[in-house]
Formats: sequence, structure tokens, C-alpha cells
Amino acid sequence: MTDLQPKVIEAAMKIILDAGDARQENLLAIESLVSFDIEQAEAYLEKAKKKITSAHKAQTDQIQEETRGKKSEYSLLFAHAQDTMMTINSEILLIDSLLKVFDSYSRKIQSLENKIEELSRND
Repeated sequence: MTDLQPKVIEAAMKIILDAGDARQENLLAIESLVSFDIEQAEAYLEKAKKKITSAHKAQTDQIQEETRGKKSEYSLLFAHAQDTMMTINSEILLIDSLLKVFDSYSRKIQSLENKIEELSRND
């Protein structure tokens, strides 16, 4: 084991923990979308984005160490952490798109309800 191995393990665990926290926020965002609570979904998604950004920073810091010449041996844990982070980042991108779709539908429904209400008042 090299001297950097503890740093690699620490970085991997930070990535996994932050990505896991992001996934929890993703799940809450989806639950909010199901009930068309767009504002709450946006809030959860923002928290997820902050967590995945933190995970990405830990990864970037570790990679920069290597680009500075501080080599470390291959770590299956670090590879797993990167895979986890990338998967959850993909979820964030998907939920972000879903949020836009739900918001669009919600606005359209509200517009139609307003028109129906206006027509009812005019009758």
C-alpha cells in the first residue's frame, strides 16, 4: 500500500457518501413530482446538485493529485465511487428534465383551469 492510499480511500468514501446523499434528495424530488409539488421538487434537486458537486470535487482533487505526479495504486473502491457518482449524476440530469416536463404540464393544466373558470363566470 502506498502513502497516498489513505487519501484515495478518504476521497472514495466522500464521493460515495455525497453521491448517496444526492440520491436521497433525488428520490424526494421524484416523490414531489408525483404530487406535482414543483417547488419542493426543485428544492430537493438543488440539494442533490450541491451534493453531487461536492462528490465531483473530491474526485477532481484526487485526479489532480495524480496529474501532479503523486501516483497511487489502482483502487477498486475509488472506481466504485466514480461509477456511483456518475450514475447518480445521470439521475440528476433525468430528474431535471422530468421537472421541466412536469412544470410545463402543471402550467398548461393551470391555464386550462383558468379558462374553464372564466367561461363558467361568463355563462
